[in-house]
Amino acid sequence: MSARDRILAAIRAARPAPLPPAEAIAAEAAALLDAPESVRPRPVEAVLAAEFVRKASALGTSFDHLPDRAAIPLAVKRYLDTHGLPPALALQPAPALAALDWTGIDTHDTVAPDQAAALGLALWGIAETGSLVIHSGTDAPILLSFLPLHHIVVLEERSLLPHLEDYAARMAGQPQPRNAILITGPSGTTDIEGSYVRGAHGPGFLHVLMIGG
Repeated sequence: MSARDRILAAIRAARPAPLPPAEAIAAEAAALLDAPESVRPRPVEAVLAAEFVRKASALGTSFDHLPDRAAIPLAVKRYLDTHGLPPALALQPAPALAALDWTGIDTHDTVAPDQAAALGLALWGIAETGSLVIHSGTDAPILLSFLPLHHIVVLEERSLLPHLEDYAARMAGQPQPRNAILITGPSGTTDIEGSYVRGAHGPGFLHVLMIGG
């Protein structure tokens, strides 16, 4: 008996006998969707922003809380200084960011392979997982989320969603982006000898500038 045959035989032996009818399986799936709150994990924090910070911080994301977008350049300069980085930044070419006062910081809209830091906008944040949602577009180059060592992301508190399926619901019937990225903490892996390597597949540092509601 081949390895394939052994695997398939083990699967057949482990499955319920007899199998439930297809109608019963469909009814069970529908029942889960009828009352999603009964199966969704309940947040620990009462405030959505606090729950997002709790989940994302546990994954290595750092935060700076700002009153409005005008405070972004100063917060970015503070972050760069703290990490000993030059006052230079790959900036997402979005009008909301370009309109800010970047005096003292060299900004450019191209992302170099050895980019030290980049700043972009998140469309949504998902409190359940501490994830950021970013869509690529004409004013949102995809490499901005992958090449820099330090990825700084602006997130509006009003853009927070409780669960992942809430993001799917928001996108229902909407034009789909070429790339949709869910970023959950800085990049890391333990693939090599079980040792944690930070920044293996993307930015090693993820910093969120959260704009109050």
